[in-house]
Amino acid sequence: MENVKNTIEKLISALGGKFSEKLGIDLSKGESTEIFKWFLASKLFGARIGTNIAIKTYREFERCGVLSPEKILETGWDGLVRILDDGGYVRYDFSTATKLLEIMKDLKKFYHGDLNELHEMVDDEDDLEDLLKGLGRGIGDVTVNIFLRELRPVWKMANPAPSELVILAAINLGFISQMEEPLFALKKFWTLNKIPGNDFSDFEAALLRLGKDFCKKRRCDKCPLESECECKVN
Repeated sequence: MENVKNTIEKLISALGGKFSEKLGIDLSKGESTEIFKWFLASKLFGARIGTNIAIKTYREFERCGVLSPEKILETGWDGLVRILDDGGYVRYDFSTATKLLEIMKDLKKFYHGDLNELHEMVDDEDDLEDLLKGLGRGIGDVTVNIFLRELRPVWKMANPAPSELVILAAINLGFISQMEEPLFALKKFWTLNKIPGNDFSDFEAALLRLGKDFCKKRRCDKCPLESECECKVN
């Protein structure tokens, strides 16, 4: 048991916990302004683009003070493209600017610009995901998963299935088996081995980074968890 906890501590310490915290976004109180910031960041992370570029682009939105539905609509298409370009989001600048405006219009029209209001209207977990994907165009499964996984401690209905990368990393470390239902198994594992000062979302985010940066690319020789891994590449 102690060795397992040491591995989890090493995982989170080496790879980091919640992405929202890295961006300085505090979701713990469930404040609408902070949840929206994470929603915007999740939209940026959701494209096939490097994590560092997504972070830099979010910082550009932050620098420009464009961190609310109202500010995004006021900034307009040309202004959004400039922000996206300055952040290095060049490959998706035009389409993302268009989609952001559509999303904000729907968010204002149906939920008064408040994602907490959207959450209050849902009947279950699937309904929540469907309503989020129904905001404008361009919100797909990846973006919704990124957004909801860090809201697990905040929103009752936020309970997305873990991504394939999370599952891959967890299996490689021997935390769960291929025969188990992943979300149930991971939550049970965390409950038995939780690390003080962290929550399940920190654990999940660290596994995601491990899966994305090392397991998927089979970079075992560079992996900070190489000695703990049960699936090493020779």
